[in-house]
Amino acid sequence: MARKINFYAGPSVLPVEVLEELGKEMVDFKGSGLSLVETSHRSATYDEVHNNALNLFRELLNVPENYKILFLQGGATLQFTMVPMNLMGNGGICDYTNTGAWAKKAMADARIIGNVNVVYDGSAENFMSLPEPSTVKPTEGSSYLHVTSNETIGGVQWKEFPDTGNVPLVADMSSDILSRPLDVNQFGVIYAGAQKNIGPSGLAVVIVREDLLERQADNLTAYMAYKTHADGDSLYNTPGVFPIWAMELVLKRMKRLGGLTYFDKMNQEKADLLYNVIAQYGDFYNCPVDPRYRSLMNVVFTTPGADLDKAFIAGATEKGMLGLKGHRSVGGCRASIYNAMTREGVETLASYMEDFAKANG
Repeated sequence: MARKINFYAGPSVLPVEVLEELGKEMVDFKGSGLSLVETSHRSATYDEVHNNALNLFRELLNVPENYKILFLQGGATLQFTMVPMNLMGNGGICDYTNTGAWAKKAMADARIIGNVNVVYDGSAENFMSLPEPSTVKPTEGSSYLHVTSNETIGGVQWKEFPDTGNVPLVADMSSDILSRPLDVNQFGVIYAGAQKNIGPSGLAVVIVREDLLERQADNLTAYMAYKTHADGDSLYNTPGVFPIWAMELVLKRMKRLGGLTYFDKMNQEKADLLYNVIAQYGDFYNCPVDPRYRSLMNVVFTTPGADLDKAFIAGATEKGMLGLKGHRSVGGCRASIYNAMTREGVETLASYMEDFAKANG
């Protein structure tokens, strides 16, 4: 088959070699006579995959030993509830930075659990910028301060993070996890849905500092408590076997290619290809995002009008490039160029952007 170039924001592009290996092993996993997805999650066969995924994740992100890595279901959306339940409890206080659509969703759920202070609100700038990290401070009595590291809809990304002192910094990194090196010690909790950068949907990864496991409310149900999953090595209930297996293969590939140093460099180069075209044809393309905070994962832009946006997307589709329509809430165009997006794919888009601007400018 002729593979399309996949710019969808999520579920999103996966490495072809990972997809091929999943297909090769789907019916008969490593000669076991069973598929891994029909094998007991308590078996030695699955145990090896599970632990290897945990160890690779810890190694690639250099996660300190005093942090637990959890594999959970419910995506990042469930974490909008689990974070305040585990760190704040009913009626507590927490801080949020309002930086776009996903930050607003997280805030809305936290408000049901306790009291939310908005320590930064980007709505006046239509969420096209971010604050200087040094200006973001937790409020007195706050249980934690929450940031969304990359807003997939608005295309803004934190390049550095606030220093929150003794107040735990919590980050939703769903769309840029494992895209660059990171000092995990800056954070109390990091969480991410897998389906944008590290695997298929159906899995969330949570990294939580061990001392925070003792904060949970006494009336928290078993599944909603981080401590339950930490004590059970993410095997309290049947885990998402397939997405964990797929992620293990993605992590193996990442390590083989050179880890986060390699992907940081590659992601910067890919983003530069598109932002340079936007700058070169500045009378035709517009990226409204503050250049200091432009995302390396989601490049948003518009042409001179909605009709041209539609023509651009239609022409791209004819050339085998899918997923370039901007989110319905903002319109325009968006290219999601996560880890698995090849440089060649981005070069194809950049070339098409140049041709389209010349033909229609």
